Formats: sequence, structure tokens, C-alpha cells
Amino acid sequence: MQFDILTLFPGMFTGPLTESILKRAAQAGLIDIALHDIRTYATDRHHTADDAPYGGGAGMVMKAEPLAAAIRAVQGGQDTEQRTLTVLMTPAGEVFSQQIAHELSGYDRLLLVCGHYEGIDERVREALIDRELSVGDYVLTGGELAAMVIVDAVARLVPGVIDAESIGEESHSGGVLEYPHYTRPAVWEGREVPAVLLSGHHGEVARWRRREQLRRTLARRPDLLASAALDAADYNYLQSLGWSLEQHNELA
Repeated sequence: MQFDILTLFPGMFTGPLTESILKRAAQAGLIDIALHDIRTYATDRHHTADDAPYGGGAGMVMKAEPLAAAIRAVQGGQDTEQRTLTVLMTPAGEVFSQQIAHELSGYDRLLLVCGHYEGIDERVREALIDRELSVGDYVLTGGELAAMVIVDAVARLVPGVIDAESIGEESHSGGVLEYPHYTRPAVWEGREVPAVLLSGHHGEVARWRRREQLRRTLARRPDLLASAALDAADYNYLQSLGWSLEQHNELA
């Protein structure tokens, strides 16, 4: 899968996208991450990529000409057979989620445009942007950190990057949070690993893990239960914890 990141500050990506799992995935040819400096597409001698906003106000706005030129240059280098999506990182976008990460992983190529300052010229958004995403209801200094989050979350869903079994059992898979994990030693500072995990009984382990997923989700993110994939046993267990179908219907 190809990730093209268009940014005013390419140096910010050194490290986060060249370590650990992403590094190994790139070395294996499973993903490719390319950085594109928007300033190189500015035509004046100072490579100006921002200007004061029409109508006045604080801050600066990313100029239309260099940004549009950068997007079009990167888009122009794509294979016409590739499924490509151009995404703007902006606090005004829809909030990124695991479901959206799965949707994006179905594309062959993502062009991630990092907004900065007060944002980009609206005409570029109207003409060249396919989708707008935010990583949360807060404001960052720019879209670079958000782009890193998107790359990390989507890349790990590319076949071969992460073990498929791990992806199927992690938080937000099936709409619930992940169960707790333990490893050696069996006793640490007086705290013991739950006996069921030492029993060797796979069926009981699976049952315990599912119940822990439900218990943790109810305690921490009950809103997720409204759209979670739940069966009759799940409902019965949640009801034993004080959850009611009325609460479920209210959230749904």
C-alpha cells in the first residue's frame, strides 16, 4: 500500500514512520511511505506557502497555488488502476475510528494532506479533497501528527503487516474493548494471574476473555455497546453487571 504525505514540515516524520512495525513493513515491501514538501511547489523565490486571510483575522492560511500544484503532481504520478483517496487532516473532519481505518486499508494509495496554520484555502478543499479526517475533538498545531496516526492505524491492517489473529482480538474489533493481558511471572508483587489463564482449558479462557471485553467496555466505553456485535450470552452477562436493554436502546 502506498502512503503519500504532503506537508510543509517533512522533517517531523523522521523517526515515527521509520521504526518498529512500520519500518519492517516498508522493508518487506508491504507499504511505501513517500514525503512531499509542499514548499517546493511554490513559484516565488522565498517558496511562500501561506498568506494572510481575506477578511482579516489572526494567523495565516495555506495558499491555493502551491498546495494544489503539490496535490496534482502527486496524483498525476499514480497508476490509473489504483484505488486512490486524497484525505485532508483537519479538526473540522469526521472523527477517525477503527471502522474508518478498515475502510482506508481497502485503498491502494492514500494521499494525506497536512493542513497547517489556520487551515488551507477553501477552494483547494472543494476542488481536490475527497475526504476530511480529524483524530479527535481538539486542535493540533498542524496535520502532521494526525497523518502519522492515520498511517500507523491503516498500515497495520495491510495483510502481512500484523498477525491477522491479533487484529481480530484487539480493542474496537467487534465494537468492544480488548481483554486484559498477562505474561510471566505468574505472581508479581503479590498480584496473581487469573487462574483460568493457567488452566489450559481453551474454552474457559475464551469465555473469560469475552466477559472481560464486555466488562471493560461497559465500565470504560458503554457508548460502544450500542453498535457492538453482541449475542444472547453477551446480553445475559451484561445484564448480570447491571446493564439493561433499555440502556442499549437509548444509546442506539
